[in-house]
Amino acid sequence: MYFWIFAPQPISAEDLPRIVLSNAREGLQVAEFPGSFSEPLDLGKYAGDVPSGRWVQVRIPLSDCRTASIYPFKPEYVQNITFHQGRADDMRHTLIVDEIRVDDDPPDAPAVPAPSNVRAVGYDRHVEIEWDEVEPPTLARYVIYRSLDGKNFLPVGIQLPGIHRYEDFLGKPDAHAQYKVAGSDWRYRQSAFSEVASASTHELSDDDLLTMLQRACFHYYWEGADAHSGMARENIPGDERVVATGASGFGIMALMVGVDRGFITREQGVERLTRIVDFLEHAQRYHGAWSHYMDGNTGQTMAVFGMLDNGGDLVETSFLMQGLLAARQYFRGTSAEDQSLYRRITQLWETVEWDWYRETPSSDFLYWHWSPEWAFQIHHPLIGFNEVMITYLLGIASPTHAVPADMYYSGWASQSERAINYRQGWSGSADGNHYGNRHTYYGTKLEVGVGTGGPLFFTHYSFMGFDPHSLHDRFTKSYFDNNRNIARINHAYSIANPKHFAGYGPNAWGLTASDGPDGYVPHAPDGQNDRGTLTPTGALASFPYTPEASMAAFKHYYRDLGDQMWDVYGPRDAFNQGANWVSPIYMGLNQAPIVVMVENYRTGLVWKNFMSNPEIGEMLKKLDDVTAK
Repeated sequence: MYFWIFAPQPISAEDLPRIVLSNAREGLQVAEFPGSFSEPLDLGKYAGDVPSGRWVQVRIPLSDCRTASIYPFKPEYVQNITFHQGRADDMRHTLIVDEIRVDDDPPDAPAVPAPSNVRAVGYDRHVEIEWDEVEPPTLARYVIYRSLDGKNFLPVGIQLPGIHRYEDFLGKPDAHAQYKVAGSDWRYRQSAFSEVASASTHELSDDDLLTMLQRACFHYYWEGADAHSGMARENIPGDERVVATGASGFGIMALMVGVDRGFITREQGVERLTRIVDFLEHAQRYHGAWSHYMDGNTGQTMAVFGMLDNGGDLVETSFLMQGLLAARQYFRGTSAEDQSLYRRITQLWETVEWDWYRETPSSDFLYWHWSPEWAFQIHHPLIGFNEVMITYLLGIASPTHAVPADMYYSGWASQSERAINYRQGWSGSADGNHYGNRHTYYGTKLEVGVGTGGPLFFTHYSFMGFDPHSLHDRFTKSYFDNNRNIARINHAYSIANPKHFAGYGPNAWGLTASDGPDGYVPHAPDGQNDRGTLTPTGALASFPYTPEASMAAFKHYYRDLGDQMWDVYGPRDAFNQGANWVSPIYMGLNQAPIVVMVENYRTGLVWKNFMSNPEIGEMLKKLDDVTAK
């Protein structure tokens, strides 16, 4: 294990902390197999005396780690490092730790060449620097240097191999900067500098700001996609084997926007979609449904959520199919490639056995999971209102394996005791436990939804392709209006801020599912699920519903908080100002809704293409007939 330490004041070896390694995220609070932790290691043994004002690299052989748990400690699975008190000397010491990694000793290899073709583009408050990728396997990082006077270049950031862009947030318009980029190997030997690139920031119009936002988030699904399959990764950084089915459907819709906005060419879009379809045709399927997670190289199921989750996931499949059907129409052309894509997507669509996931021919519900080994053991019924409406809509629309249209009311909008208990159980509220709500929150009446509406992804995931203007039922005249009211309540809740969290306000809102200081949480505007974490996609993917409030949030997240929040894929996943925390990751489920829903606000592009599928029009007629009964 390698890491660097820095002390503003000298610290003797005996006054350095002790460290404990754990292979469970809970650190020392490990109670169950296979969680284990090491005996404390004296950092001073490996670092020696630490001088002031100088970085010192620490190298700890993992063979030195001995278990202090009742189970063996396996250092290759280390999740957590705890620094704790060493010698009690009644003195306050400050130690800064950086760049922790586990690796073999670096090889002695030729120096890294200088990056080439460096270019810089100025935006509203930041400059994007890009260069051609450096190939040598000894590359450990890129180092970006900036000069504001054209003479003195100072390092301002690093970038990891595999990413050859860097976002330098200057914080104001009319700022001019010049840049050089160097490569660096694991021994910290730096290459020669690249040529100089320069750019200036300049005030952007609202329209140009939205294009900038869409382009940045689009890169998650373009540059950040799995190289073999073209599918979206679950999160970045993360386990690079894992691709996510639903996030990939969202990414396909983002791909359409990328082509339409000119971020990539149509030919590039067709090539990428063809690669995705190739992968999906050969990936494991379960009565036509794909699993939640797959290995991007093999297409094999990855049971991330445990042994029962080793089969088909109908909800993730519906998110994927929403994207494929939108793309089927968008890329419908006369070329051989276009026609082949149309036929192959149609084949994937027609082989999803929606009716199988009903469990029995008389069941009132669709079920989320099925496994060849465990069958319907998870037995999670799909009951609204939440993010899974699209599953019922596509199940009813299927030309080959349809479910009855009246399942919309027997399952999705069910009035059964099971459905009532289900809604009240996850929400903790009796409001809306019968699907219809009709209560008023912060001055806004909510016709459909549980409690104050739940997390905002309920209004995004099913409506990225499906246009909510097109749907009404016995409970509301317009799902667009209903979704808009959920967004308005979410915004008003953040202004009221009943739990007094730092950072909330008229331009800081968007409670929805995301990363958080305590892991992934479905943040929502209620006492149970509001933990002080705001998620940019919540507000930004709500542009069709709340354009003014969404634009205010975007300008705040970018212009005021951009030095912490803006990076290579746009705004980071989430932040919690009270906890002084910004998410270190991006999530595949959260960047694409920004791209797609902003485009639906601007042009309706994805809505128009998805709704042009003839099966969707037929499905809506069936629903109208059932609703009228």
